Amino acid sequence: MTTTISWPSRLPLPTFEGTSLEQQDSCLRTEMEAGPARQRRRFTQVPTRMPVRWRFRDVDFATFEAWFKLKVGNGANWFSIALLGGIGLATHEARFLGQGGVPYKAVPNRGGVWLVTSVLEIRERPMLDDGALEILLVEDVPTLFIDIAALHSTLHVDLTDRIRW
Repeated sequence: MTTTISWPSRLPLPTFEGTSLEQQDSCLRTEMEAGPARQRRRFTQVPTRMPVRWRFRDVDFATFEAWFKLKVGNGANWFSIALLGGIGLATHEARFLGQGGVPYKAVPNRGGVWLVTSVLEIRERPMLDDGALEILLVEDVPTLFIDIAALHSTLHVDLTDRIRW
């Protein structure tokens, strides 16, 4: 990651409800007069859009507004934030994309709660590397995890009990 700006640790992360991942198209398709269409990749780094939603208390919303303006330049700058993806909760590099020219929408609710919605643009989502993918494609994953747990137990429990330091 190249950003030095981080999501404030005192603010909650986006809620999972209403969250989705919208991968942008990286292929260019050309229809042919005869035969199948041709398709090629336009670029390797494919941004992803992620609609998000936060529930802020009054003080958290005030913090968010100031952070948004002063730290991320009204949404123009990239920042790091932990978001849910295929590999679980991982740090992503994101910026505010918003919808229809509005970077975020904030709606006050009873009890001093603000519902804030926006769309984040994710630079490149963390995912499995090629080696991990190959393992998952050829191995029986539940059995693999059982074997790993058994090996861990053998090394760190059984053998440790037998060795006298």
